[in-house]
Amino acid sequence: MSLEENRAIIHSFLEAVYEQNLAALEELMAPDFVEHTLQLKGLKDVKQLLTMLFKGFPDWHVTIEDIIAEGDKVWVRVKATGTHKGEYRGLAPTGKKIILTGVQIWRIVDGKIVERTSAYDFLDFFKQLGVIEYKGFPDEVS
Repeated sequence: MSLEENRAIIHSFLEAVYEQNLAALEELMAPDFVEHTLQLKGLKDVKQLLTMLFKGFPDWHVTIEDIIAEGDKVWVRVKATGTHKGEYRGLAPTGKKIILTGVQIWRIVDGKIVERTSAYDFLDFFKQLGVIEYKGFPDEVS
C-alpha cells in the first residue's frame, strides 16, 4: 500500500467513527486487530468500546490535527470533542462538553488496520468531566 492509501484508510476509519458506522469497521480493520494501550483485541472489543463511547457522548467527533505516514505506520495527532449526555463508565451524564487530545500510531498491512498504540490526556478528560480535581503543582516544594 502507498503512504497515501494508508493515510486514506485512517481517514476512513475516523470518518466511520464520526458517523457512528460500526459496520464500516469490518472493511477497514483486520479481525485480529489489537489496540495496545486500551488492551482491545478484535473487532468485537473495538465495537463495544465505541458503542459505550457513543452512548455517553452521542455527538463524539474526532478531528485530525496532524498526520504522518511512513512505511506501514500512520501517526495521527487528534482532537476529539463530545458532550456527556449519557452514562459513561458508570458516570451519570454531566452535560459537559469535553475535549480529548491524543496521538495514535496505526499499523496497516494489506490494506487493513492491524494494530494501534495511543496516548491520550485522560487526566484532563476526567478533570473536564468533574471526576477528579487537579490543581496543578504547588508553587513551592517542601
